[in-house]
Order: sequence, then structure tokens, then C-alpha cells
Amino acid sequence: MQLYNTLSAEERAELIDQAGKQRLTLSFYAYAKIEDPQQFRNELFLAWNALDALGRIYVAHEGINAQMSVPAENFEAFRDTLEVYDFMKGIRLNVAVEHDDHSFLKLTIKVRHKIVADGLNDDTFDVTNKGIHLKAKEFNQILEDPNTIVVDFRNHYESEVGHFKGAITPDVETFRESLPIINEQLKDFKEDKNLVMYCTGGIRCEKASAYFKHQGFKNVYQLEGGIIQYAKQIKEEGLESKFIGKNFVFDNRLGERITEDIVSQCHQCGKPCDNHTNCANDGCHLLFIQCDECKALMENCCSTECLEITHLPLAEQVKLRRGKQVGNKIFRKGRSENLRFKHSGALPDVPLAKVQETKDIRQKIRIKKVLVAQVEHYYVKAQVALFIIENQELQLGDKILISGPTTGNQELVLEQMLVNGLEKTLAKPGDKVTFRVPFRVRLSDKLFKITS
Repeated sequence: MQLYNTLSAEERAELIDQAGKQRLTLSFYAYAKIEDPQQFRNELFLAWNALDALGRIYVAHEGINAQMSVPAENFEAFRDTLEVYDFMKGIRLNVAVEHDDHSFLKLTIKVRHKIVADGLNDDTFDVTNKGIHLKAKEFNQILEDPNTIVVDFRNHYESEVGHFKGAITPDVETFRESLPIINEQLKDFKEDKNLVMYCTGGIRCEKASAYFKHQGFKNVYQLEGGIIQYAKQIKEEGLESKFIGKNFVFDNRLGERITEDIVSQCHQCGKPCDNHTNCANDGCHLLFIQCDECKALMENCCSTECLEITHLPLAEQVKLRRGKQVGNKIFRKGRSENLRFKHSGALPDVPLAKVQETKDIRQKIRIKKVLVAQVEHYYVKAQVALFIIENQELQLGDKILISGPTTGNQELVLEQMLVNGLEKTLAKPGDKVTFRVPFRVRLSDKLFKITS
């Protein structure tokens, strides 16, 4: 009985590309009393693995929190797997505004103490005694009330790229930090103010709304379905967006655009920008905002120090990382003295720029590629890469893609190559191929041939 992943992220990405079928990115949560989270976890893995559903899911005695990628053709079958459980009958699925076939590349279901870490140890706190849910139209209306205080219950790196106008945006790294801060800040308004809160998909502010009711606040509201549902509703109903900028999401997309406003800056040069990246140095992986120009100049690194480290031989890089605690590398909090233009805390409501060109997130669906080889060696001074052809033929004129976690996705047209040491126009499986690559590649990088 398979209860864990057997494919790497790279292998899964290849299978998704070969299938060429649309996938939907979605999220959902439910607070409920689950007696045996481990058994529940195993049941879900078996059901979802059979449907090729991928994602990052946490289950606990208090409920479930899931962000997932599901084949569009299996969407209804996936919904059926939820309906088996009474507490998930009719559950709201927050389908993303933008879809990316590679938003998740593994099915990871973990049992946790809580689905949202809150730092609370109070047996009298009832998480199901939540605030009033508001849909987009109602949310817009209550924001116009001068008696309303609106609070963003996300972290600093999320609110920096997008937030509701006039919202309090706590300068915090975790949800648990925000609860006592807001409680202290608003302690004099428990009786006479509307406390309105929001988050990405609703799970954090649902717990927050219950917490503040527990603390004695009388008029507590939350945005139903979070920013994700708000974005869908304002589009469907033709409403004004009170949210400006981009909604940060915890998958490989790192964000989906809600309005064309850019409210943040490149952390390295200060240019208006709201694209997050992870530092390419495997010993850092700092999450920060980086424009295309700095991305090219710094090769996806957050500092010159990290850039220099990525140019060292792999063995030297591993040696430098030895004994260091990197922590949660993928979403390490964006705090560093190297980030000169980082902003958090009180944020302005005035956009710095407008998006010049909206990228088509579905472009990946139209690009078909097939794995040909993996990097065997890279000669830095000569800028030449060595590959051993494993699959398919490779010939001059082919459009190729070299892809890897650090390298990213780099496209080239093959204009010249050596096959087993001789200049040829065609290479077959088993052949050793070398050709010039004008950027650094790594041993884990894959070579694909683009077929359409």
C-alpha cells in the first residue's frame, strides 16, 4: 500500500508536461474534531494519489488545511472524496484566479499539532465560535463604514505585494505573532468598532475571528473564502476591487494578480516590482522581491556573497553549508540587511506603477517538451556543457530547454555541437554531446527538446 511519493518533483513535472492536460490549483480548509489524524491522512493519500492530485496538506485533531493541484478532468471525482466525510460535505473549494500546471509537484500530507499554529494553550477557546462571514459585496460595503477597522492577518512578505486599502498590516513573520499585537492595539475598541479581518483563503482569519470573540470583541467579521474568493466574486459581479496588487500564494507561483497595481519594490534596486523569488544559493533560499534586471544581473541571488557561492564547485558549496541550520528553505522569511528596499508594517495604498504586460500563466500548457538528457559536466571557463543523450534524438536547429531549481528555465536554439568529440548535426541515445551554454548549469539540470 503506497502512502508516500515515489517520484521526484522533476519526474512529476515531466509527466505533467507529457500529459498536456489542464490542472486546477485550489485550496480549502475545515475546522473539525478528527479523532485519528494519522488514519485520516492515510485515507486521503490513497484516494488522492489515485486521482493524480498533488499538493501540501496539513491535518490535525482540529481539522484540515489544503492547497492542491488537481487534473481538471478529475475535479468532480476529487470533490467526491471529500463528501465521504460529514464535516466536508458541501465544503467550499477556493479555485485559484490563475492556474499553473506546476503549482505543486508532490502530494505531501502531514499530521500536525494544529493546522494553523496559534501559540494558544487555552482549553476554553472554541475555534468553531467564529465571526460573521462576508461576501465581496458586503465586505466592500462594511469597509466604507467609518466605524470599521480592517486587519490583514497575513505575514509581512504577503501584505507587502498586495493588501486592502486602509488595512492594518502587522509587521509579523507568523500568524501567532499577530494575535497578541492586534489584541493590544485594539483593546479599547471591543464594544464600538467593527473588527473586520481577511487572509489568503480564510483559514487564518477564521481562527482569528473566533479568538477575538473569545477576547470580548462584539462585532467581528471575516472575508469569506479570503482574497481568493473575493477576487472571483468581484470579477463575476463587476464590483470595484478594494484590494490592490497581488495575492501571495504558497505554491510555486508565489502569487496571483488581483489588480494591475504594483505596490512594492524590487528589494535590490527599488524599481516597482512584486515578483518574489528564492535565493539561488542552496544555503540561503531567502524569499525576496526581485525584478527581471536584477534577476539577470544577480543570477537569482539575494546578495553578491550568495552569487559568489553559487559559482563555487558543488563540493565547496556543500562544505560551506555543513552544520548550518537553514530552516524552512522554500519560504524562509524575507528579512535581511541586504534587502535595501524591503518594506513592512504600515504600507501605503498608493500604487507605484501599473503592470506593463500581463503574462499568460497558461503558456506552460501549450509548451510541449520531452526529456533528452541531464547535465554531466559544465566547463566554466569555456562555457561548455556535457550531456549524455538518454532519450530521443537531438539535431541542429532544435529548440531546447535547460531546466533546474537554480538555473530556472533557459531556452536555446542548438546551432553547433560536438557528438563524441566530432562536429555533427545529429546525436542519438548513448552519444556524448557538448555545446556552448552562455549561462552556468548544474549537475541536476535537465535538457529537454521543445516539440511545440
